Amino acid sequence: MEQEFTEIDKNGSWSALYQDIRHQASDFPCKIAKLPENRNRNRYRDVSPFDHSRIRLQRGDNDYVNASLIKMEEAQRSYILTQGPLPNTCGHFWEMVWEQKSRGVVMLNRLIEKGSVKCAQYWPSKEEADMIFPDTQFKLTLISEDVKSYYTVRQLEVENLATKETREILHFHYTTWPDFGVPESPASFLNFLFKVRESGSLNPDHGPIVVHCSAGIGRSGTFSLVDTCLLLMDKRKEPLSVDVKQVLLEMRKYRMGLIQTADQMRFSYMAIIEGAKFIMGDPSVQEQWKELSNEDLAPPEHSPPPPRPPKRATETANGKTPDQRICFLVPDERTCEQKMEEIPDGKINQLIKSQAESSEPELRKRHIGENASMPIQTNEQDNLQKSEKDEEVVKEEHSSLHWKPFMVNVCVLAALTAGAYFCYRACFH
Repeated sequence: MEQEFTEIDKNGSWSALYQDIRHQASDFPCKIAKLPENRNRNRYRDVSPFDHSRIRLQRGDNDYVNASLIKMEEAQRSYILTQGPLPNTCGHFWEMVWEQKSRGVVMLNRLIEKGSVKCAQYWPSKEEADMIFPDTQFKLTLISEDVKSYYTVRQLEVENLATKETREILHFHYTTWPDFGVPESPASFLNFLFKVRESGSLNPDHGPIVVHCSAGIGRSGTFSLVDTCLLLMDKRKEPLSVDVKQVLLEMRKYRMGLIQTADQMRFSYMAIIEGAKFIMGDPSVQEQWKELSNEDLAPPEHSPPPPRPPKRATETANGKTPDQRICFLVPDERTCEQKMEEIPDGKINQLIKSQAESSEPELRKRHIGENASMPIQTNEQDNLQKSEKDEEVVKEEHSSLHWKPFMVNVCVLAALTAGAYFCYRACFH
C-alpha cells in the first residue's frame, strides 16, 4: 500500500483514481426516498439511501429515515451512515438510535459551516435541562461533556417516554474537520478514531454505531473506510495488504457517494498507513497521536452564527435554506455542497428566484412578485427622476456657458460705443 500511495502521489493521479471509483460504483434504486411524503425528510435531493440497505423505523405510519446500514462481513463491523438531522427529523434520528440499540453516535461536522446550516442541534446543551421530542416520545438529558481542542465527548441519557426505559449514549463530536476537506493530520484523526474504539461503541455486542456529517457520505465515508481497512489488516495479520479501492467499492454498495473528494481518498490512505504502525505491534504510536493532536489545548473559538433573518420566499415550507434548494434545481451526481461552491453567486440568486416563483401557489406568487417588484419600480422611478433633474441642470449649465461670453461681449461693445460717442461730442462741439 505504501508503494501504491507513493506512486499515485508521484504521478498526481488521485483525481483519476477517485473518478475511476465513481464510475465503478454501484447504482441501486432509491424509490422510497423519492416518495412525495419523504421529500421533507431528506437534507439533499441527490443523497438518498438505497432501498435494499435503508434503515426502517419501527413505529408510526412512515418508516423512512435518510440512513443506510453498511455491513462489512469480513471485518465483522456495521455502521449506520446518515445525514445530519433536520429540525423535523431529530425525533426520527433518536428513534433510530434506540431501535438499532446503538451505543455511540459519531458527528463529524459543525452545526454551521461556511455560513450554512449543516445540521440541526439534536442534543441538549449545558444551558438546557433536557430536550423532548414529542413526535417519537424520547427525552434527552446531558450528563457530562468533555471538551478537547478538536473534539468533544458527551454522555447523554436517552429516555423512552412510552416505556420509561433509559439508556446511555456516547456522542463523539469532531469539531475541526472542514467541509469537503480533511483533518489537520492523520494523527489527530486516528487519536479520535481510537477514542471511539476504546469506548466500546464499535463492539459487536452493541448495535451499529451511528456516523453522520452533513450529507452522511463524505466525512462519514472516510471515517468508516479507515476503520474498516485497519480492522481487516488486524484480522488478516498482513498490514498494508488491504485493497482500499475494493473496500470502498464494497461499502458503496450500501450507500451512495462514500468519499466525496480525491483529497479525502488520499487522506484515507495516509491514515491507514499510519494506523498500520499500531497493528504491526507498536503501541507507543497511540501516545504519539495524542501528543501530535494537541487535544488538551484550548479549543478554537467559533464565532456565534448571525441571527436568522425573517423567512423569505427562497425558503421552502419545511424550512430548507437556499443552499439546500440549489440541489433541487441542479440535480446531478455531485452533492449539494459542491454545487454551492461551483455555481456563481449571480446564478444562485437566479435559480433561487425561479424556484421560488415556480413552487408557490399562483396567488402567493403574485403577492411575492408585487412585493419584490415594488422596491425595484421605486428605485427605477427615483433614478429616472434623478437623471431628468441632472439633465436639466446640465442643460442650464451648458446654456449658461454659451450666454455668458455673449453678454460680456455685448457689454464691452456697448461701453466702447458709448466712449467713442462721448469723444466725438467733445472733439467737434
